[in-house]
Amino acid sequence: MLYNAGLAAKLRQILDRDKLRFVFQPIVDISQSTVLGYEALMRGPEETALERPDELLRIAKACGLGCALEAAACKGAIQAFATLHLPGKLFLNLSASSIAAFGLEGGGDLLRCAVDSGLAPSRLILELTEHERVEDADALRAAFAALAGQGVGLALDDFGDGRSSLRLWAELKPQIVKLDKFFVRGIHLDSRKVQVVRAILDLSTAFGTPLVAEGVEVAEELAVLRDLGCHFGQGYLFGRPSPCPNAEIGEAASAVLSSSKISVLPNSSPRPDIADTVGRLKVIAPTVCSTVPNADLMQLFTDHPQLHAVAVVDKHYPVGLVNRRSFVDKFAQPFSRELYGRRPCTLFMNTTPLRVEASATVDALIPVLSGDDQRYLYEGFIITEDGRYAGLATGESLVRAVTERRIEAARHANPLTFLPGNIPITEHIRRLLDSKVVFAAAYFDLNNFKPYNDLYGYWRGDEMIKLAAQVIMANADLAQDFVGHVGGDDFVVLFQSEDWRKRCEAAVESFNLRARALFDGAELANNGFESEDRRGFKAFFPLTTIAAGIVHITDGRLMSPEDIASAAAVAKKAAKESGSGLYVGNHQRLRTLITAAG
Repeated sequence: MLYNAGLAAKLRQILDRDKLRFVFQPIVDISQSTVLGYEALMRGPEETALERPDELLRIAKACGLGCALEAAACKGAIQAFATLHLPGKLFLNLSASSIAAFGLEGGGDLLRCAVDSGLAPSRLILELTEHERVEDADALRAAFAALAGQGVGLALDDFGDGRSSLRLWAELKPQIVKLDKFFVRGIHLDSRKVQVVRAILDLSTAFGTPLVAEGVEVAEELAVLRDLGCHFGQGYLFGRPSPCPNAEIGEAASAVLSSSKISVLPNSSPRPDIADTVGRLKVIAPTVCSTVPNADLMQLFTDHPQLHAVAVVDKHYPVGLVNRRSFVDKFAQPFSRELYGRRPCTLFMNTTPLRVEASATVDALIPVLSGDDQRYLYEGFIITEDGRYAGLATGESLVRAVTERRIEAARHANPLTFLPGNIPITEHIRRLLDSKVVFAAAYFDLNNFKPYNDLYGYWRGDEMIKLAAQVIMANADLAQDFVGHVGGDDFVVLFQSEDWRKRCEAAVESFNLRARALFDGAELANNGFESEDRRGFKAFFPLTTIAAGIVHITDGRLMSPEDIASAAAVAKKAAKESGSGLYVGNHQRLRTLITAAG
């Protein structure tokens, strides 16, 4: 670490003359929409080389003044906080060594400073911000216990950054844990972060420790954290560090916390099934060694008519694969038995068969299907365990397994538009109903799409579907409106926007105009086109347009996602028949629509 004698001298002057400055950032109770307290952040003299806290800490550590700096910062922050008469708790950042030092003296100078400043010790929360591995957890635990006995709270900072460990959480039993900002930033766009925060919230419940989400900067992040059940939040959205912070929550954060609307969670891929590994495709089959003559191998195939192939194995390691069909075809040729019967089976084996570990996921083999070597489709492949032969699998079983996974994935996200599929749509409807919020379920469907697809082909048909997705998304507020792709040319939008009707009208008008560009000149001139109807006869169809059937839900207590889906489907049918391309059914008509659907 670089040591600067001049800066070290300036640091000593700052400590001797109490020249540290302090700013405070609010920590908010998300469920109560109140300020829990403030984190104190130290600063050096303005416009100097030691203004930044990281530089203060670096120089202090280099010249052996780390604990002195932290002690001075704590006392100065307590005095500044008390002077401002701010409400709630005061969070103070301390290293493990400083907390241990305060604990040895039972709080000593720290508690005395608080009392002298008119601040009850119970309003203090010491944050463990150790940026190096905690070596003496026992001493730290004893310090925590001593300080807790005086009413001081303890917090674990930056959980999840690689330094604050789960073991430390379990051993120290802090009153609060602060989640590292990495998992908060962009959580509304990353389903993996949603899953991580859910898991950590489960841990916080198991340990009885509330969680503070750090780094909350935008409303969408706060909305997701609120819906996940996070206890507290901190970040620029609530307020930037300030020497005189507001005692009230900012307007942007208050708007989110007071809103009854639920967040739109990022779409997630289907959870991998632990059992869905290549090992489940394994077929137990006899093997031969490389010295076995072809005549014996032919007899093995004769004795086991169900065998599609035989692996050639030497010392448990598979060296090749002999496919039944190709081997029998060659061996059945005139004089083949006399020519090749006594020669080793390696003569007809594939020396580079597909070998796959049993523990590999089926998803990992998806690229194999599009590879140049397709021999495995008819000859099968070898399954290994720790590199040793374990069994065989057929290409047919692999194609079936991959197809099943793709179908499951499509239920989560449509492969053409990448919009959420049936499962996320159902989950979001359930969240809306459970939250008892007002929303509109809109079902969009293309008119005359099948004949268009038959006339122009699948590629042009896909372009039409992608256009529909683009237009619908462009007319939705993606921060509060959920856009899903049921499949084919069917889309569902779950609107929380109050102007949902105008958005639907705009989507219909925009699509109907832009879809004309996907027709050739002759069809545009005729304002329609000829194609086959559902019975296979030639018929004339108007140009492809879009229809939207909408059900407005104002009371969802007696409804289910299935009810909503059924009503929206019937509303869509009514929209297609209306001629205007739009049909709205309010919640009073919901039961009638569902009955009609039945």
